[in-house]
Amino acid sequence: MSETKNPQLTPELYGYVLAHNPPLDAVQRELVETTHARLADVAGLQTAEEQGPLLAFLVRLTGAKQIVEVGTFTGFSTLSMAQALPADGRLIACDVSEEWTAVGRDAWAKAGVADRVDLRIAPAIDTLKALPGGQWIDLVFLDADKGSYTDYWEELVPRMNPGGLLVVDNTLFHGEVVDEDATGGAAAIRAFNDHVRADDRVDDVLLTVADGLTLARKNS
Repeated sequence: MSETKNPQLTPELYGYVLAHNPPLDAVQRELVETTHARLADVAGLQTAEEQGPLLAFLVRLTGAKQIVEVGTFTGFSTLSMAQALPADGRLIACDVSEEWTAVGRDAWAKAGVADRVDLRIAPAIDTLKALPGGQWIDLVFLDADKGSYTDYWEELVPRMNPGGLLVVDNTLFHGEVVDEDATGGAAAIRAFNDHVRADDRVDDVLLTVADGLTLARKNS
């Protein structure tokens, strides 16, 4: 078995990583702080701070103009991607909470990107099933209820443009994916990871970023 080259991510090392990534702008920082202040009990649902700049980087790298996000929470990831979109780009954001996404709406407006975000409050599977057919999505960010990941995947992959990128969060599920007797969310992520690995419609890699991040590129 290969040995890991990943150092232990101490608080000091994590601080160093953040200090050497693009800094959050004023609106992004305020959104992160507001989330922790107003929704402390569930603030852990927020996308990791270092993933904001990463998502923006991937939007610019791929030249994405049509994005679908499944799981918005208070909109930090949404904001990061919307800011990286061109003026005519659009991001469909799927969530079920008016309360949580209201925090994001304020931030998107402050950042001047509210017109790029199409927020749809409904069960995500219903929103995805209602999307147009054909291949038109450039980038997906999936960070929602783990038990539905495979269902979301099957709605999204056929709609991806060739070369389109799917970014999936929490694919290590706090390290619990190694447990063959896992239950709940960990078992769902184990099944999802196996599903992705066996899907010949995509090329994929699983990375040890934050709680695990899978990148998958749609084949032609």
